[in-house]
Amino acid sequence: MPLFEYSARDLSGGLVTGTIEAENPTRASTLLSTRDLFPTNIQQTTPPVTLSSLFRRGGRVKGQTLAVFYGQLASLLRAGVPMSRSLTVLSGQSTNETLSAATADLRSRVEDGQSLGDAMAKHETIFGDMACNMVRAGSEGGFLEDALERVGIFTELQEDLKGRTASALAYPIFLFAVGVVVVTALLVFFVPSFDALFDRLRAKGEMPAATEWLLTFSNILRRFGFLIAGGLVVLTIATLWYLQTPGGQDRFDRLKLRIPVLGGILMNLSVARFCRVLGTLLSNGVPIVRSLTIASTAAGNRLLQRSIDGASENLQGGESLASPLRRSGYFPPAVVEMISIGEESNSLDTVLPDIADSLEKTTFRRLDLFVRLLEPIMLLIMAVFVLTVVMALLVPVLKSSSSI
Repeated sequence: MPLFEYSARDLSGGLVTGTIEAENPTRASTLLSTRDLFPTNIQQTTPPVTLSSLFRRGGRVKGQTLAVFYGQLASLLRAGVPMSRSLTVLSGQSTNETLSAATADLRSRVEDGQSLGDAMAKHETIFGDMACNMVRAGSEGGFLEDALERVGIFTELQEDLKGRTASALAYPIFLFAVGVVVVTALLVFFVPSFDALFDRLRAKGEMPAATEWLLTFSNILRRFGFLIAGGLVVLTIATLWYLQTPGGQDRFDRLKLRIPVLGGILMNLSVARFCRVLGTLLSNGVPIVRSLTIASTAAGNRLLQRSIDGASENLQGGESLASPLRRSGYFPPAVVEMISIGEESNSLDTVLPDIADSLEKTTFRRLDLFVRLLEPIMLLIMAVFVLTVVMALLVPVLKSSSSI
């Protein structure tokens, strides 16, 4: 729920300041009146960034819940239920407190004269740029119900995509976590017990370098393990804070695209999202420049978004859409060629969804192959680490036995 800073006068005329949570400024004024306070100034403010806010996804709602919300709102409007009444019904029946409060605020703003898209933009962390822009376009173009329905379908597809990706990567991530725990346990609890056994070899100068490095690293972990863990926590917090800045988001998006194999998969998925939203908007009669602006926010990658914005500017200058997309280097040649053919035949609205379907099918096959290869690679890495520790301990033991 939004947070408001207020200045008010009490019954004795004294000045009182503070903050209050409310659905809108009018509601905040009403709440202050119940406290015998007469507000002179009310302004919405942003809650301060806290340690917990860096880790939690505050003010967000699950995509599946949002998809149901969009579909139900579209159905109510299509049945002739007024917007205000529809939002009241959805706010009352929602089991998600965050979405219920946001829907109630949408109703208040719509009753005050705002469009649904502008009202949704006040809750950007819940609804997202793409949904807000598509609803705005639907309101302006007279196809609001279709826009809401399309947003719901798109949101459901995105949730399915996230679920499939998470389930595919769950086992490799589990293997990596187990590997880290096993190797750390060996270094902290198992390796130090051999230190005293190698004093004779160390005195003769016959201690293998690999064993000496292993013992040194083990001692460092035992003595400074808590400091190292604390440093990792601080580094994680600093990284999360940096990733919330525009510069950090740019660097992260660039880094994702440079990951071998996985970078290409992520790029193809971003291009598929862009093509699907652009095709949806064009099929509903939204002008192409406006459609490009909205679809660029659906890409999910700031580098790709800037390339699309540049293509939109070139398009206004009389250039075709395919040419700047080809120069950007982010779009596969086959996709650019299909877009070019769609422009020439004036069938972009039908070509783009086909491109999205084809890209998603191809990308999921590549993702499945990538995960299948990743599992044995992770097992091999674990085996190499464990074998290195065992051999570093076994070689001096064999040397001691041969000396005896």
